[in-house]
Amino acid sequence: MNGPPDDVDLGRVWISVAAQVWRRQPGWLERAAGRLLRSPGLARALLTTPSLLLPWLLTSIVVLAAGAATTTDSGQPLVALLAPAVAATAIAYSYGPGIDPAWELACSMAVSDRMVLLVRALAVFAVNAVLGLAASAVSVVSASGAAAAVTFGWLIPMTAVCAFALAVATVARSANAGAAAGVAAWLIIVLSGRVASGHFAAAVTDTVLFLPYLAIGAGCAAVALYATRIPRGTL
Repeated sequence: MNGPPDDVDLGRVWISVAAQVWRRQPGWLERAAGRLLRSPGLARALLTTPSLLLPWLLTSIVVLAAGAATTTDSGQPLVALLAPAVAATAIAYSYGPGIDPAWELACSMAVSDRMVLLVRALAVFAVNAVLGLAASAVSVVSASGAAAAVTFGWLIPMTAVCAFALAVATVARSANAGAAAGVAAWLIIVLSGRVASGHFAAAVTDTVLFLPYLAIGAGCAAVALYATRIPRGTL
């Protein structure tokens, strides 16, 4: 197969394709987001977040549903162990060149790159937290304080793992690197907890880890914010 002619401006073609995202008429959800954010452009950028599109959401739902079913059968808190990895992968693919169809036009908006990043990251985290809570609620076979503690416990490590994945993705300028780093970090934490305590759930049930999780989350969020201080269009 022959390649494209030498006189074809691929950059202009890509911008033309991305422009289709912005040309469509806003729906009710986008109008509501625009009023809430006080920026129609920011609302459009939010609703074109790659990891909030239907294929990503369906994948997350399937993974967490499988975890909920397995949790119910085995009694092991697999939703709590799966949710941070799923959320870390999703948040790494929330922003950046090569994955975002609206990247070029978003960089030309009268809104800072940092604002787009923060709004998208918050939305991705919130959506995955809701999905995780729903899966956790379905998998709880008895209402107990222990079940509530596990549900609360995985939200804290999810915050840390998401912040770490986002920091790596922004610094490395690679969504793949961020996703891989987030999943690898969570896998190491889970396996380390298994070695130290003898059970995999230690990563989400050991309250001693909560403070380090929060510290890591705050530090990585600061790194992500600092990384977005670079000139527009170069992230």
